[in-house]
Amino acid sequence: MTSELKAVTDAEREELTVDELARATGTTVRNIRSLQTRGLLPPPEIRARTGYYGRDHVTRVRMIQAMQAEGFRLGAIERLLDRPEAAAEQIFNFGRTLLESFGGVVPEFATSDELAERFGGRLEPGLLRKAEKLGLINRLGDERWEIRNPTLVSAGEQLVAVGVPLSHALAVAEKIEQHTTAIAKAYVRLFRADVLGGSKIGERSPEEWARIQDSLARLRPLAVEAIRASFEQAMGEQIEAHLRKAVDAT
Repeated sequence: MTSELKAVTDAEREELTVDELARATGTTVRNIRSLQTRGLLPPPEIRARTGYYGRDHVTRVRMIQAMQAEGFRLGAIERLLDRPEAAAEQIFNFGRTLLESFGGVVPEFATSDELAERFGGRLEPGLLRKAEKLGLINRLGDERWEIRNPTLVSAGEQLVAVGVPLSHALAVAEKIEQHTTAIAKAYVRLFRADVLGGSKIGERSPEEWARIQDSLARLRPLAVEAIRASFEQAMGEQIEAHLRKAVDAT
């Protein structure tokens, strides 16, 4: 019997040991214990000093795994699972839609040598720490890195290629991070106040959810277009001001 068939058999059983629960959900006993310690998974029924889990435990573990796969942190999952089942499912679906709309960045991976090669030589530890602080990269250990925002890192690479020091490129990235965070917060406040309204997420009708989903689908292109248009206008004004100063100085 293959492990896949064995997992299906385990999942259909009414009583599972911790090893069987781990196998049925494709995880490890250590992870099951960790979920229990955090209060995310109800304790098993103890009989003759052996813990037995049921189908509800399988469902709970799989829901947690689905939330983690969609980008939810364990703290958020814990708060979500404290709610009634119907409300939790609505909030989870809404959160997944939000993450799909604005969290679609696919990370890349590189070694320290590969990063150094991309930026023209040895990377100073201070600059790596700066990039980590800005959320551009994440240290994985063994001289490996997760590039969390490949587009921004690539933009920095191009700046360095034309002669801009990496420290200056990171300073610009820091400014971008500060301002885009402020813009994101403003859009979230706008969405919460004018689209979500005052009623609680778990108390909404299917019609309300359809309206919210439609509004959310429209929000991303509107936000991106507004930011691009504002930036282009600001750049034009800055260039004109610089040219005027250059002409006046001649």
